[in-house]
Amino acid sequence: MKNCTLILYLLLFTTIVFSQQTKKEEPIKPIPKAASFITNHQGVFGGKSITYKATAKETYLTNEKGDSVASFWSVAYTQKELKNSAPLRPVTFVFNGGPGSASVWLHMGLFGPKLVSVDSEAKEDDGAAPYLLKNNENGLLDLTDLVFIDPVGTGYSRVIGKGKEKDYWGLKEDAKSVTQFIRKWITDNKRWMSPKYIAGESFGTTRAAAVAKELEGNGQNMALNGLILISQALDYAGSTSDHHNITSYLTYLPSMAATAWYHKKAGQGKSLEQFVEEARQFTYNSYAAALYKGNLLSKTERETIADKLVYFTGLNKSYILKSNLRILMPRFQKRLLYDEGLTIGRLDGRFMGEESDLVADRPTLGDPASYQIGAAYTAALNHYYASDLNITMDRPYLTSNGKIGQKWRWRTVPDGSYWEPTPVNTASDLGEAMRRNTDLKVLVASGYYDLITPFFDAEYTFSRNGIVSDRVLMTYYEGGHMMYTHQPDLEKLAKDIRKFLTQD
Repeated sequence: MKNCTLILYLLLFTTIVFSQQTKKEEPIKPIPKAASFITNHQGVFGGKSITYKATAKETYLTNEKGDSVASFWSVAYTQKELKNSAPLRPVTFVFNGGPGSASVWLHMGLFGPKLVSVDSEAKEDDGAAPYLLKNNENGLLDLTDLVFIDPVGTGYSRVIGKGKEKDYWGLKEDAKSVTQFIRKWITDNKRWMSPKYIAGESFGTTRAAAVAKELEGNGQNMALNGLILISQALDYAGSTSDHHNITSYLTYLPSMAATAWYHKKAGQGKSLEQFVEEARQFTYNSYAAALYKGNLLSKTERETIADKLVYFTGLNKSYILKSNLRILMPRFQKRLLYDEGLTIGRLDGRFMGEESDLVADRPTLGDPASYQIGAAYTAALNHYYASDLNITMDRPYLTSNGKIGQKWRWRTVPDGSYWEPTPVNTASDLGEAMRRNTDLKVLVASGYYDLITPFFDAEYTFSRNGIVSDRVLMTYYEGGHMMYTHQPDLEKLAKDIRKFLTQD
């Protein structure tokens, strides 16, 4: 027995040693030299001729041990020949949302020196190449330098060396990494005394609020001068159209009314602003109470609310009653133009698409407001990078990355584990930042036909959460989520931002 035991022990020991010797850790990829492309340009912005430098480059972020772990891609436009006044010139950091979206949309749609042209009236698809690039006559380079940021996993940004995707693909991780990049850019460019702004769109506004708070800690307190929040999404209760989420039924209704008005299904004979105000008052004074009353509503009360919903949405009364007075946004997209066989957009309700499944309860091809402009934006950015900025990289520029959304971690609980958004809310982060920094001001830009981050949700969010209302400017546009695709709104938004940047 002793001999058998000894033999078994030797076999087990040999197996463990052999496995330890043969098991190899995955080799760490070598860290390549950071790419950098610098070009010089001149353009007219705000009626002034501006000479500026474009710096497109990778910036390597490091961990606490000093190891390079992530590469952030950015394109910075900085005015030349300022000499002593350069450290005092404003700088605006710009990013889009997703999570998983690169900054291509704000770069080629609103803030960049050149913009791509798509159909302003949302009647025609962008089709196939070639597409029209135009000088941005409404650009802001006369007022502020601009730095376009692509978070890890988007654009050319990626993890490197010992970096792990999980360290960046989460609400708090994302905010920390973007904060680290901003601090590094400011330090490397000697811009600590410059007025500093952030412009974000959609989830980029969620990020902006979190970053504003994050910048105020870690021994390097950096106070922002302002946030430009385009299609804000700070509190997801108001922008998640889902069963049993009463808040979303309320926040989406005025946008449904506006979109029904646009398609001439409701509110005819009244201005958009008049009809929207009616929808606001009904939502506050009647609809909210009815939803909370639920099955306690009398038959007469149900009929009255249903009639008003028909009035505001243009939908069939029978359908509204069968929906229990609760209309989910994807269903509204399919039902509004049901008789014409068309589905309306989510990002922008002005857009329309033809789908083969006419009776589905939600869009089946995706969002017409996305697929009808996406090819133009992608082609325009790649062409602009190659021809104007002389950028040559060894990998494709990812305008979006669906893998990020699948792996994203929204919130950390005390024990370090993660849970899904129920809901995500960074509005209180903004409220805290505004109360600590009495110079922080906010511009909120909302599109009436935005059916993903509704304008009424912005009003709902900014009327609470500790936000200082007298330092918030709310602006509205007759477009959607990317209101700047509508030429009159592009001009209006640019003017509103210009005024915001120059006000005392």
